[in-house]
Amino acid sequence: MLTFSSTGIPAIIGYTLGGVAVIYQIVALSVIALWRYRKPARPAIPRPVSILKPLCGEEPYLYENLRSFCLQKYPCYQIVFGVREPDDPALAVVEHLRREFPNVNMTVVIGSVAIGSNLKVCNLLNMLPSAKHDWLVLADSDIVVDPDYLENLVAPLGNTDIGIVTCLYAGIPINGIWSQLGALFINDWFFPSVLVARAFGFRTFAFGATIALRRETLIAIGGFEATLNSLADDYRLGELTRGCGLRTELSGYIVRTTVPDQDLCALWNREIRWSRTIRNLRPIGYIFSLITHSLLITAFGVLLTGGSLLSLLLLTASLLLRLMQHFMVERTSNTTNPLSWRLIPLRDTLTFIEWCASFGRHVVRWREQRLSLRADGSAEIRSGDSP
Repeated sequence: MLTFSSTGIPAIIGYTLGGVAVIYQIVALSVIALWRYRKPARPAIPRPVSILKPLCGEEPYLYENLRSFCLQKYPCYQIVFGVREPDDPALAVVEHLRREFPNVNMTVVIGSVAIGSNLKVCNLLNMLPSAKHDWLVLADSDIVVDPDYLENLVAPLGNTDIGIVTCLYAGIPINGIWSQLGALFINDWFFPSVLVARAFGFRTFAFGATIALRRETLIAIGGFEATLNSLADDYRLGELTRGCGLRTELSGYIVRTTVPDQDLCALWNREIRWSRTIRNLRPIGYIFSLITHSLLITAFGVLLTGGSLLSLLLLTASLLLRLMQHFMVERTSNTTNPLSWRLIPLRDTLTFIEWCASFGRHVVRWREQRLSLRADGSAEIRSGDSP
């Protein structure tokens, strides 16, 4: 019979979990601190750039987000906006911007053809023929950037060994507790876990918030057609370019994404889609990502050891490191929210529940679609119960 005390197998497990969790937090805090002082890539000789902006509906802060792309301090760039329906409300926002910025080269593409399960990629495929330039930037509609975004992002493309340049992103809550929790998921879980993975040599990432690549690279991997049925089309683009012997570069530039979740259902559907997609693509790594739930792990270690002094010290260290990590990410990404730290216990508990729930099914919801995940990372449209 197992007993919860300061000795025995349960205690050894508890101490081990607590120790490993604290070590992870120290590593995470260190890599975030180092990232703050990373030297930016040297600007490349400016090459004309086409920014592909797939749109779908009038999202919160869409005008502000798109407007930030019209303010770029870059000598020559084009923005291609794409929608699937001629009555898409996003078109009114684009028309407003065209009147406000007559000197910015903007193109609008309307194409309803859908030949794959990933409607965003279908949109990109329709938009590509209108892209005038050979350096391409794919940028989601919900991100906001500063005027130096473009020159910093595309600088590494001057190196022909690099296939894709991608960016870390940080969350900006719009309003309400669910939006704040969604931003914390991005800032306090996603952000540090990517930097830790990078520190240990893992480069198997590409983030849809921003991807830059050369047209010749896109052609070499089979074009957007190669990702038409991939739920994680961004990950697939990175995977295909690495298959051509090209590197993925994580830019030192950090973009910000608005987090619009207005209720628990919206928050859950978005985050469980991310979790199940990651689990599906990298099952072993995802299992070991349990270590990223450090605060809960050390709390569990206290239970296993019967509340011993050492386990309580580990829990205290974990809590302090968790707070330091939170504030460090805020300063690094310029997303300061003075009250968000109070939501950390709720946020960490919800993240762990999602991690556990992600093993349950292979179904996700993306906007109005229900998709079944396959082992190869592709997805098929299905009907039936919501995830």
